[in-house]
Amino acid sequence: MSGAAPRGTEGLSERRAALQLLDAVLRRGQTLDSAAQRLAGDDRALALAIAGETLRRLPELDALIDGATRLRLADDAKARMVLRLALAQKLAMNVPDHALVATALPLVDGGPRRLVHGVLGTLLRRGLEASDAPHLPAAVEERWTAAWGDEVVAAARRAIVRRPPLDLSFADDAAAQEFAADNEGVSLVTNHVRLSGGAPVQLLPGFGEGGWWVQDLAASLPARLIPRDAATVLDLCAAPGGKTMQLASRGHHVTAVDRSESRLARLSENLHRTGLEAETMASEAMAWGRGDYDAVLLDAPCSATGTFRRHPEVLYRAGPRIIADSAVRQAELLAHAASLLRPGGTLVYAVCSLELDEGEEIVAAPPAGLAIDPISPDELPSGIAPHERGWLRVLPGMLEKEGGLDGFFIARLVRG
Repeated sequence: MSGAAPRGTEGLSERRAALQLLDAVLRRGQTLDSAAQRLAGDDRALALAIAGETLRRLPELDALIDGATRLRLADDAKARMVLRLALAQKLAMNVPDHALVATALPLVDGGPRRLVHGVLGTLLRRGLEASDAPHLPAAVEERWTAAWGDEVVAAARRAIVRRPPLDLSFADDAAAQEFAADNEGVSLVTNHVRLSGGAPVQLLPGFGEGGWWVQDLAASLPARLIPRDAATVLDLCAAPGGKTMQLASRGHHVTAVDRSESRLARLSENLHRTGLEAETMASEAMAWGRGDYDAVLLDAPCSATGTFRRHPEVLYRAGPRIIADSAVRQAELLAHAASLLRPGGTLVYAVCSLELDEGEEIVAAPPAGLAIDPISPDELPSGIAPHERGWLRVLPGMLEKEGGLDGFFIARLVRG
């Protein structure tokens, strides 16, 4: 038929899109989601899956490529990029060999097709077996080994190639327990359900009725540490809004501040869907000057390295400069957030980062007038314990048998 794709090249457009995504992440420092915004719906899902699996296994893929070439290909060489994509599909997606070759070679039109064909052929003939704990980028492993030790790095290697479970937060714990019983879920703490299946979120029972929202269990912990008797709570840097909805469901009067009007619009939509109420305000956090809150929740912008299970590109985007710049910004935000508290008020500081610079080192010497309010074990899910100095560090390996958690740092402070 005229216009039909050559035999074996179905899905070529998605592979081209995946190659563009990989280039956007590794050369231009974009996130996968932002790079994928311009993709058509038909190409988007498969392209994201291929690029994501490539990033999860990049050091493993490069080791295979380097073991099959006489001269090392440059890191940004198109041939290396194409080989990475093809091998990721073999190791992680069970794509047949003929389809790998047929969709890889057109991606190097005008380039070293013979080289790509030869390397693929060599590696496929050897037989490839995926590691269930591939290495992370060398710089990340060095940094995390120094901070957390070999066992945490080993757990992070295992986590990066395992599909994270789906965590749901509920406004009502009885509804959470009923949902867990009816949908083969497990509740690891009040108002929470964890699911292992892969059904689209919108098709799960209760989505339209607004009984729950998606939120990683670790991300739900900061709002749980706000005192129940805090009447007025400021959620600073509030979007995407899971914590705002938690706070609203607990009866607090919540002011949710975020600089992004589009993200606040989505938060407002979720508040409407769940029937919860909060005041939403578009503002830079440092420009928000209305104080005297009973509590402030500051989930500060950060490197986001703790989200590597779902967003493996952060391990390549968040280098030392981004981490250092983020830490400076967080220290400024913490001091500003403290100024918005009434005397005796509570400030919960959190980051979805696995970097010491953005956690322990921020609160080790808190702003004047603030003191650590120790988190107690009975405030946390079983299997998660606070540090002896009173803060909480969530690391790879925690609750691993139950599906694991995103990396987080959380500290609760009180204004004198």
